[in-house]
Amino acid sequence: MENCLNCTKGCHRVDKVQELMALCLKDIEERKEQEDGNRRSVEQAANDLKEHAIVSKRQLSDKVTELQLLLREEESLAKNFIDEKTQQALEAHDQQLKSCQERLAALETFSCRIRQIQQQSDPIQLLEKYAEIEKEMQEPKRLLEQWHPTPFSFEHILNYYKHFVKVLQSILQKPLEARLKEDVFSSLNATAKKEPGTVLKTMSPVDRLLFLKHARSPTWEYDSLHPRLKLSDDRLVVSCNWRRIFYPCGPQRFDKLWQVLSRDAFLSGSHYWEVDLLHAGAGWWIGAAYPSIGRKGDSETSRLGWNRASWCLKKFDFEYWAFHKGERIPVLVEDDPDRIGIFLDYEAGVLSFYNVTDGMAHLHTFRCKFTEPVYPALRLWEGSIGICKLT
Repeated sequence: MENCLNCTKGCHRVDKVQELMALCLKDIEERKEQEDGNRRSVEQAANDLKEHAIVSKRQLSDKVTELQLLLREEESLAKNFIDEKTQQALEAHDQQLKSCQERLAALETFSCRIRQIQQQSDPIQLLEKYAEIEKEMQEPKRLLEQWHPTPFSFEHILNYYKHFVKVLQSILQKPLEARLKEDVFSSLNATAKKEPGTVLKTMSPVDRLLFLKHARSPTWEYDSLHPRLKLSDDRLVVSCNWRRIFYPCGPQRFDKLWQVLSRDAFLSGSHYWEVDLLHAGAGWWIGAAYPSIGRKGDSETSRLGWNRASWCLKKFDFEYWAFHKGERIPVLVEDDPDRIGIFLDYEAGVLSFYNVTDGMAHLHTFRCKFTEPVYPALRLWEGSIGICKLT
């Protein structure tokens, strides 16, 4: 009997331990689930941070490009101001020169007449003629004294921009972190106190207007057109053709890839054009290329974006990629664009793409040192692509 009691007590202890272990395992599982949730949250936060960094850098590039355009516009305004004032001053100088020449001619005439008078033998006639010519000389003399070169200087313009540069340098010489804390530009921003999102909505139209100052409407080159592509009469629209067209063979024509380059080449300066993609179909490539891109075959030397001689934005199905030298970078696009703007700054080495369907959203920017003429370029899979007439 005593043994049975001991056995019962032992079984009770085991059951209690089992119950405790089950509770412990349950607690461990709950902790594991919580930690797994924490891990997923941290991973999501890290991914969100990386994505936010990529978007922020793109937006930063967009703003720096906008600043470059503003500075170039300011440079153009200042140079035009100098030209206008110079022209006004030169017109005044021309009038003065013309008057001086007329007076010189009149004085030369007086000199000749005086020499003739000097040859008079009759003293009375000599005195009369001299008195007459002396009276004539008095009026031109008074008028001559009124004309003098107008002093002119552009020193005040140069001083204005010297001061502008000094102010900017004094701001930029501080560490970036310190400048961000001070927010030195907040007092200059008229929209800083408005509701969130107002700045973006306000600036978008201004952005595009700045780019449109460099607007171009490049046309496509017939001699580079692939035989399965055809041009509109105005050379702005390229369309896929259901049958091969018998174009004259030439070294500039693409014979395998459905590609074409523009007739217009950009060797310097800033240029902006827009591409209509409404009827472009599921696959297209738009961008720019050097004239040295390959024209024959379908190797990487000829493919748009697959070599050092070309840059492009590619769409296939629902994916967008930026291509150069065969390297591809995914491009985040919220809504399929019907129109894309392309901005080239040759000297700055910038080729940027923007979704201009509704506003102006930056998509991607290539940065490099251009060494050859740059031609707008495209490749089609189906449908048609057109250059928007901006000029």
